[in-house]
Parts: sequence; C-alpha cells; structure tokens
Amino acid sequence: MSYKRVLIKFSGEALAGSEGYGIDTEILDFVANEIKKVIDAGIEVGIVIGGGNIIRGVTASQDGVIPRSSADHMGMLATVINGIALQEALENKGVAVRLQSAIKMDKVAEPFIVRKATRHLEKGRAVIFAGGTGNPFFTTDTGATLRGVQITADLVIKATKVDGVYDKDPNKFNDAVRLSTITYDKALEDSIKVMDDTAIALAKDNSMPIVVCDMFKEGNLLDIIKNGNLNNCSIVKDS
Repeated sequence: MSYKRVLIKFSGEALAGSEGYGIDTEILDFVANEIKKVIDAGIEVGIVIGGGNIIRGVTASQDGVIPRSSADHMGMLATVINGIALQEALENKGVAVRLQSAIKMDKVAEPFIVRKATRHLEKGRAVIFAGGTGNPFFTTDTGATLRGVQITADLVIKATKVDGVYDKDPNKFNDAVRLSTITYDKALEDSIKVMDDTAIALAKDNSMPIVVCDMFKEGNLLDIIKNGNLNNCSIVKDS
C-alpha cells in the first residue's frame, strides 16, 4: 500500500546526537536525505519536529521558577529553530520547502494556514509545521497528529530513536517484544511511552493511523510510505 500524503514527526532530541544538546548537522543532513527520498517518489510530505534538543517545557517548569505556560512557549520557539535548520538542510538538497509557524513570526516563517499548507503540498513542496499547536500544555506529538488531520494526511509517522512500540522498556528488559500492531484503545489503556495520550485520542477520533519507526534506519521512511512495509515498525490504528 502506497500513501499519497503523510505527516512525519521527528524527535528533536535525536537531532542533538552524542552531544545531547543543540543540532548535530550530520544527523540533520541524514534526516534531510531521508525526506528527499520520499518527496522524490512523488509523495506529499508535511513535517513536525520537536524541540527537546534545545528545551522541553515540562522540564523547564518542573522546579516552579518558570510557569508551565511560559516554559511551553519557550519549547515552541525551540521547534521554530529546528524548523529553520531543517528548511535550510532540505533547500541545500534542492527540495522546495516552506516553514509555517503556529506562532506569528513573519520574519522567518509563514503563519500556519491550512489551505495554504495544502496548496504547497499539492505543488510538491515539503511543509514544516513549527510552533506546536500554538498553545501551551500540548506536546509536539499532539501538534503532529493535529496537523496530520488538518492536511488530511493518510498517515502520521513518528520517526524517533526506537523502532516501534514494545510491551515493556527494551532498554531495561532483554525479553521486550515489539508490537507490530496496537489499537488506539490498548495504547491509551497502557499509556505507551512513545506518544502521549492526547495525540493518540485525537488520532482515534479521526481514524488517523500512527506509525512509530526508527528515524536512523536508512530508507525506512520511503519503504514504509511507498511500499507499505510495516515489518520494522509499529502501527497504532483501529482494531
């Protein structure tokens, strides 16, 4: 099964590489290459990237010095920084791309307008959605699902540091088993760690499948999207 339009959510933390902070340009270049392969295959691509490599709102607010609302807005700004970096990396490879922000920032990004975003996609441009949902208390996972629904994507892909959903933490348990398919209800019941409950609930309400895959496996995104190969990932969907 091939998909026509997808929303890919990348982990911001993964961009930091071994340094644990900031942007590793080798990883950024790798991500841009993987996106280019998908676009060159004629697939329309929307992108959301987290900001955990710079700041996470929930972490910045945990000691009470910075209120959660302000900390989350700081996190949204981090996603704009990552969005600018990814835009430049893609353009460096000849990919037409537009950056849209949920927070008004007209010096560096277009405002998010769903009709405009859809038109960009139809013209073969990648669209990066930065600034989260524009509201505090929502993660970029939820922002990714929301944008996926808004642009009527066929699929939301969470490309992260793990290759799917496991029955327990694979970093702690050698006998952890990857679940190839999991229902929305089961994911919510078990509060799976790879995506927050709000994102999953939104996906469930709109019957939006979510694939969780390893962003560092070369060719993985194209294989999933063009060939429908779900052997090396997990999918959350209706039963």
